[in-house]
Amino acid sequence: MRLMSLTPELVALCHREEADPGPDPSWTELNDEDFRALALRLSDEADEGPLWVFAYGSLIWKPEFESVEQQLATAFGWHRSFCLDMVRWRGSAEQPGLMMALERGGRCNGVIYRLPEGEKPAQIERLLRREISDHESIDTVRWLPVRTPQGALRALGFWVGVKGRGTSLNQPLDKVASVLARACGHIGSGAEYLYNTVSHLEAFGIHDRNLWRLQQLVADEVRAIHGGIPEPAPRGHPSQRRLSPI
Repeated sequence: MRLMSLTPELVALCHREEADPGPDPSWTELNDEDFRALALRLSDEADEGPLWVFAYGSLIWKPEFESVEQQLATAFGWHRSFCLDMVRWRGSAEQPGLMMALERGGRCNGVIYRLPEGEKPAQIERLLRREISDHESIDTVRWLPVRTPQGALRALGFWVGVKGRGTSLNQPLDKVASVLARACGHIGSGAEYLYNTVSHLEAFGIHDRNLWRLQQLVADEVRAIHGGIPEPAPRGHPSQRRLSPI
């Protein structure tokens, strides 16, 4: 694996305790009946055979569901983007954050997970409850055509094609880096989210050029915020070698 500029030590500097402000009352929360109805609709739209879920961000490192198989897969026509405005979770009203979704254009290499055989509506409902909580987010859940080494199939994707309120699309990386280096909410910081995503993508052999550049920018930003912390010495540098006792 490549050596990341954004280290756990730098990520730790971004953490602070934040209270959970609770859901935004201006959004319309989904109730149990809403979740069941949406799960049934998506189940009716599903292909015959196994249920697959496409992971491109936090679902890779924090799936919170049982899977029986995983494969590398590519969704064409989409790319990762920090475009979801956050004043909760990994941001606050005082220091808003950003989280990832899929924006149109390009291609996105990720991982698909096959869920155990079972009742699809119940499986889908569990995923929905993890990923969305309001009516305004329903349109971001969709079936994605993906290509794998074994062929093409469809997988369920979340936060795909976001637009309108609560989004900041097509932002330059330096602006995103400035936000991620400063934002933190009650579940963690933007820097932590980025670190976990990039490190797990690298472990799968997935090299996202934009995210790799972004983690370098965030590392530089964190060092500047916290007093010009020097960059770590590269591997093989004398300061990284263990010296034999004399």
